[in-house]
Amino acid sequence: MPAAPKPEGDNPVPLFDPRRMAFFHFMFRRFFAKHMRAARVARWGMPRDYGSRPLVVFANHPGWWDGVAFMLLSQRLFRGRTMFIPMDAQALSRYAFMKRLGVFGIETGTARGAVAFLRTAKTVLAAPDRMLWMNAPGRFSDVRERPVPIAPGMTRLPEMAPDALFIPLALDYPFWTERKAEMLCAFGEPIEASALLALPRDDRAPALSAALAETMDRLALDAIARDPARFETLLRGPEGMGGVWQLWRRLRSTLRGERFDPRHDPRQEAG
Repeated sequence: MPAAPKPEGDNPVPLFDPRRMAFFHFMFRRFFAKHMRAARVARWGMPRDYGSRPLVVFANHPGWWDGVAFMLLSQRLFRGRTMFIPMDAQALSRYAFMKRLGVFGIETGTARGAVAFLRTAKTVLAAPDRMLWMNAPGRFSDVRERPVPIAPGMTRLPEMAPDALFIPLALDYPFWTERKAEMLCAFGEPIEASALLALPRDDRAPALSAALAETMDRLALDAIARDPARFETLLRGPEGMGGVWQLWRRLRSTLRGERFDPRHDPRQEAG
């Protein structure tokens, strides 16, 4: 008997729909602007020209907003590349539309799931215009946790894509001076897959962890400074408290002939 065909979900590449991605990018932008103050990338941590080769962006996992960060950053900063993201299969079952956005399900905590993830990652990274974005810890972890945890499957990825470039991505969501949180991001120094392959497999996780921690620590210094001028601002939401109080402040400024500024901290922002 001929072998049964693999389920369509085993290969996320043909499922990706650029039109749906454009639509949901628009929706994610609106959702972000409603609930967050700004998306900012540290000036020193802007992505560079990585050439024509597959990329693995591995980030820390501080919160729920990480998936939104992946969507916004990939569409704004990596145009011309297609992003794919692994996600717990049970969680993905509640957001089936994401399968058309490059998200594919993985069975976590099992050897079978690890093998399936690596097989899918190899397919995704077979083309130079594709990217694999993933939360390296494999679980939620606080930005202060050290060493930064690295999921076991990460150490095998260089074997699946020996031509890829591994790029650490630091994420943080601090509150500064406004009622909404900031989305702070920074891309670190890239690591050649060949450099990881040259290491014993047990030494790869510490190397990835150290690179990610270095990027996170540097971003933390900018977060502590609370200076928007250190960042490129990609997206901003409405400022101020909103509601009746903000309406009253606006009316009072109009009556006085003053320019209304809804921000608690009126420092000029860059970007």
